[in-house]
Amino acid sequence: MHNKTYILNIACCSSENFIKSIEEIKSFFSFKFFFINHNEKNIEKKDFDAIIIESDFGNKIPLNKIKAPKILIKKRDKKNLSNNIFEQVLSFPIKAARLNQAIIDLCKKNEFKINSEIKIKSYILDKNERVLKKGHLTLKITEKEIHFIETLNQSKKPLVKDFILKNIWKYSTGVDTHTIETHIYRLRQKIKESFNDNDFIKNNKNGYFI
Repeated sequence: MHNKTYILNIACCSSENFIKSIEEIKSFFSFKFFFINHNEKNIEKKDFDAIIIESDFGNKIPLNKIKAPKILIKKRDKKNLSNNIFEQVLSFPIKAARLNQAIIDLCKKNEFKINSEIKIKSYILDKNERVLKKGHLTLKITEKEIHFIETLNQSKKPLVKDFILKNIWKYSTGVDTHTIETHIYRLRQKIKESFNDNDFIKNNKNGYFI
């Protein structure tokens, strides 16, 4: 993810002392820092790949609205804020090289997560976790079912049974089409039982579609 042509923008909400410390060692980092005031409006709408928050400022900004990865910086003897808010918690003193690597690793992980999730209607298809999600509900599905749903979603026209047999379930042409109907029926039933949705996968005389 990180190379000479890729620049990470890291926001930082912290004290003046922390800002001065970062300025002194910024040549060690592989990304650009910019500092934001906790009183700024619409912090969550600013463009950054991750945000570092010093512990004293954690309760002063709308953490629940910030979608980018959040890193808490605290003194070793200070209690953590809620652990489910921050993806990373680091304690001072910390070496510049470790902070640098921690931020890069966290941004890589977040990018992988974003790329593995596909929004389909009101659902999220998580290819990494192999689940279909809607709100707080989740359904575990197979790799082939993921491929099937993703292909349906990408297609601009309904997919015929022979195409699905050959390209999704890898059966040779000429196999009884009831085979694919059975696979799709089972998937539809799982979706119905988990989400009470009979209309996620549709079909007509031209084939299957979402």
